[in-house]
Amino acid sequence: MKNLEVKKASRGDVEYVISLLKEVAQWLKSNEIKQWSYLLEGGEDEEIKKSIQQNDTYLVLQEGELIATFSLSSEQNEWDHHIFGKDTSSDSLYLHRLAVRPAYMNRGIGKRILRWVEENSQSKKQFLKLDCVADNPRLNQFYRESGFEYLGETDNHCKYQKALSVEAG
Repeated sequence: MKNLEVKKASRGDVEYVISLLKEVAQWLKSNEIKQWSYLLEGGEDEEIKKSIQQNDTYLVLQEGELIATFSLSSEQNEWDHHIFGKDTSSDSLYLHRLAVRPAYMNRGIGKRILRWVEENSQSKKQFLKLDCVADNPRLNQFYRESGFEYLGETDNHCKYQKALSVEAG
């Protein structure tokens, strides 16, 4: 990504990632968007640490500053099982916690991250899957405009997938 560096998070980055996610959660709360409020209470801290330890979390840096993060896994976690059902085909990558620091929002960084994921998928997976809260119309519109197919809703979470190009990797 031009002027952006994407790299895997290391164990030393745990607090930076959690801090960024909490900053975004606070911004969401301040804008009356009911999403990620559990992060403000310390919920998911262990899951975030585990994702970093498993090399599934990425940092997005601009001139050395952390401006975004996301996690990408070829393994379903418990939440994925709940939302998508058990994936017996193992043909999907699962995207979680895509977050852009509020000062960098509305600059196309989210779309650039999604494009990077598609272009740099090192596994030969067929689909990129994600979910988001159903009552965040702007975020749902973002995923639809980014080419994701709406798969339905489970427990007030919209499910999306996008076919990955065979040339990815």
